[in-house]
Amino acid sequence: MSMTTLHSPIWQGLVDLRRQLHQIPEIGYEEYKTQALLLETIASFADARVQVQTWRTGIVVRVKGRIGKYCMGFRADIDGLSITEQVDVPFRSTHEGYMHACGHDMHMTIAIGVMRMMVAQPIEDDVVFIFQPAEEGPGGAQPMLQCAPFLAWKPDFMMALHIAPEYPVGTIATREGILFANTSELMIDLYGYGGHAAFPHHTIDTIVVVASLITQLQTIVSRNINPLDPAVITIGTIQGGTRQNIIADQVHLSGTIRTLTQASLPFIKTRIEALIGSLEQAYGVKAKIDYGVNYVQVHNDARETKQFMDWMRAGGAGKSYALIECATAMTGEDFGYFLQQIPGFMFWLGVDTPYGLHHAKIQPQEEAIAVGVDVVTAYLRQRSAQGNA
Repeated sequence: MSMTTLHSPIWQGLVDLRRQLHQIPEIGYEEYKTQALLLETIASFADARVQVQTWRTGIVVRVKGRIGKYCMGFRADIDGLSITEQVDVPFRSTHEGYMHACGHDMHMTIAIGVMRMMVAQPIEDDVVFIFQPAEEGPGGAQPMLQCAPFLAWKPDFMMALHIAPEYPVGTIATREGILFANTSELMIDLYGYGGHAAFPHHTIDTIVVVASLITQLQTIVSRNINPLDPAVITIGTIQGGTRQNIIADQVHLSGTIRTLTQASLPFIKTRIEALIGSLEQAYGVKAKIDYGVNYVQVHNDARETKQFMDWMRAGGAGKSYALIECATAMTGEDFGYFLQQIPGFMFWLGVDTPYGLHHAKIQPQEEAIAVGVDVVTAYLRQRSAQGNA
């Protein structure tokens, strides 16, 4: 497939598939309809060389090559987000309160498109497609690395992509080394003693404590972390209180920690714990901390990434595509766990939409599906033809 075949039956079939997937977003390990639709789609074009295994709500597919001495992998995440869609399209989400707001519907569709090309025009090597659940949480990469289907067909090389709203369609962006940050969820519960607003001296006011806590959390990055070592602490939600004249006895905060060095993440957690310990003593509150889901950085293998970028610059995917060497992003992605064990890389795929990832109005340009299929297919063919040197 290439940009000149946008109106072919294959292209239209992929657009239809993307729209079907977009209508049924499901959160981590609940992707039952998504798995069923993917399995049905794969069965519609699979031949004797296509082997399919499932793991929980995920799928692992091996397309056997003509020789099969080497195995290349492509990973697509399959879960949606707990976001109410605000895009007025005929194929909007039918699951109220859920949406594919991170482009996983695009990722799955591209994987199916590449698989179809590998079936229609076999290459020398095997290609394994990993449809991974729970990327948005609680994290599907780590357990999937240990599942029997993946271990049986473990690739020698891995690649993946992620849609990028800020880049035009036809643009590929990546870099050697760290592409995405180390991340950790952060949940804090504060417990005090509630009461009437007219008698604050008889209470332990958790609203007052949380106001102090949020301000002090920001000093960890600004005063405890080297300014040349980027890090972020963001509090995204605060929940507490019932009425304007009642002092709240409990407050819940949730947020995220992001770092570009692995050592900084545990250090920040240590500082958070010390800070909260001091607040417990100063205000008399009790606190509970939960770090939830933690993801390791996406570290692109230098050799593999350079090879891909050199191929792109030489026009290997076609002269109509542009390559950008991008900066590191504080985005989190559990594909990093695959790259800890298998050399490979991830790249950004431009989809040209004014709304960012996880936004209720994000609407990726569907022409990017053809770009993703074209680039991934051509690169896998090129690697196979050159003996994966």
